[in-house]
Amino acid sequence: MKSLRIRAVDLVDILVYLVVLSLFVQLFPEVISESFVVSLLTAILLKLALEAIVWAKVRIVQRIKGADTTRGRLVASASLVALSALSKALILWLTDVVLGDNVHLGGFWSVTLLVVALMACRALLRRLVAD
Repeated sequence: MKSLRIRAVDLVDILVYLVVLSLFVQLFPEVISESFVVSLLTAILLKLALEAIVWAKVRIVQRIKGADTTRGRLVASASLVALSALSKALILWLTDVVLGDNVHLGGFWSVTLLVVALMACRALLRRLVAD
């Protein structure tokens, strides 16, 4: 059985997410976090959610590339578009269920901007610290 291990890159991702989330709390009035601990828990929740979403998007892109028919590519492409939109709703729902009124990430557009910023900062930092 494979053991669950936390890699250093996962901790770096959480730190990056915490910093970006804290900047959003400071810069956007609709993004609210009650405390540092809530922000840390939100960063961990975002890490888990975004890992699952990225995993699903990679699988869908593989289906697009591997599709033999135009219909197959269209269905997979539609799935990718749907996942892109629904992923933001999933993040809003998860934060509401897990953290309740302690955190508010704003609406669809602020979460979309937050996710783009998180993924961009994550990619930039991973590029900087790559072996």
